[in-house]
Amino acid sequence: MNKVVTLANYAQRRLSTMFPGFFPGGSVKHDHYKDFGYPENLSFAQVYRIYCRNGVAAAGVDKTIRKTWQDNPFLLEKERDGSQDGADGETALEKQIRQRFDDLRLWARLAEADRMSMVGAYSGVILRFADGKPFNQPVDRVPGGLDGLVEIIPAWEGQLQVSQWDTDERSETYGHPTMFQFNESAVDTTNKQPRNIVIHPDRVVVWSKDGTLHGSSALEPGYNALVDMEKVRGAGGEGFWKNAKSAPVLEVDKEAKIDQMAKVMGVSVDELADKMNDQVADFNAGFDQLLMLMGMQAKTLNVTLPSPEHFYAIALQDFAASMNMPVKILVGMQTGERASQEDASEWAQTNMSRRANQTVPNIMTLVNRLERVGILPEKDWFLDWADLTEASIGEKIDRANKMADVNTKLKDSGEWGFTPEEIRMAAGYEPLKDSEKYRDDATDDETDAALGTKPPTEEE
Repeated sequence: MNKVVTLANYAQRRLSTMFPGFFPGGSVKHDHYKDFGYPENLSFAQVYRIYCRNGVAAAGVDKTIRKTWQDNPFLLEKERDGSQDGADGETALEKQIRQRFDDLRLWARLAEADRMSMVGAYSGVILRFADGKPFNQPVDRVPGGLDGLVEIIPAWEGQLQVSQWDTDERSETYGHPTMFQFNESAVDTTNKQPRNIVIHPDRVVVWSKDGTLHGSSALEPGYNALVDMEKVRGAGGEGFWKNAKSAPVLEVDKEAKIDQMAKVMGVSVDELADKMNDQVADFNAGFDQLLMLMGMQAKTLNVTLPSPEHFYAIALQDFAASMNMPVKILVGMQTGERASQEDASEWAQTNMSRRANQTVPNIMTLVNRLERVGILPEKDWFLDWADLTEASIGEKIDRANKMADVNTKLKDSGEWGFTPEEIRMAAGYEPLKDSEKYRDDATDDETDAALGTKPPTEEE
């Protein structure tokens, strides 16, 4: 029995030696985070900095938000089909809500909060009510209806921190914040008059993947790949710069007379090295400078740099995979029409899933909060949002054209492949009513009346 255990321990130590960091037991010889220069724990400051300074990181976040919020949703009193959308199908209350939300730029503010939540573990939507109370007080009922909502303030994770938690196990809000601290200058240092206030949770909607404060940044899974991209890009740029602007290496001949060289340059032997450094610096500063050498040879050290595209592409694909985003969507490459169409379709489906599981629940949390304080009446509200996977008008017309071609080919058989109503629906139009299907030819007098013209008489 002991022999079996010993062999098992030996095998485990061998595996930990062959694959350090992946198997327990034995001595770990490598720490991949330290070896490769990755931070072991990520803070908001780190992910925010890389979002601001790395173009690929910014593209991953911003393109996701732009696709998710490709258009604005509509808050409806009840669910209804598309034929009732628009001004004709809009109720008086829905019109008031739409106009008030437009005045507050509510959807744009929520899209900004959605962007902030991708960079940090969460973001906050601070609600400023016209209830006559300071921010640190709870909200009962806000008078004025829709006018009671004065402002929507999106906040970064670094700006909105929990200052107090509910630690009472008997409380309904146990484990939830009882007070927030909002420090606007913690991230936005350009604001000339930043706000620094304590806010009650009634005035804050937490925006995150699951509606809690315990999420993670969308950049975290691909953070190491972003670091690798910066290494490759920075090393390549610095390497090419140093090759183009490299200082000469002076090789001293064994018979060179250092004292005579110092005498010619008008310095002592101790100051010769500094004088040569100044001379080389002047030489590198321009193309017409003289380099005085006595018994020396000037050589250059050129470093052969490998092409960085391959190493950069590996990290780029890793980051794109972490964002569930096709590489061509991330960097804007369009190398083939079919591949681009498939990537665009997959990207639309990804954002539809994100919208349904993250964005819409956060919006409805805000709607429920506005109901509770009296800004909105209590109803079974419905959020109407255009489908991102819907075909474009060009694709619809092409589909209808192909259906019409099928009918043409079936003409001799006397059968219909598709009815006119089906073809119109495929093109994105409602079927024609009976009164619209057939039109009588207008008479000359009706045409003249419609155009406002009068036919000439025989005398004219």
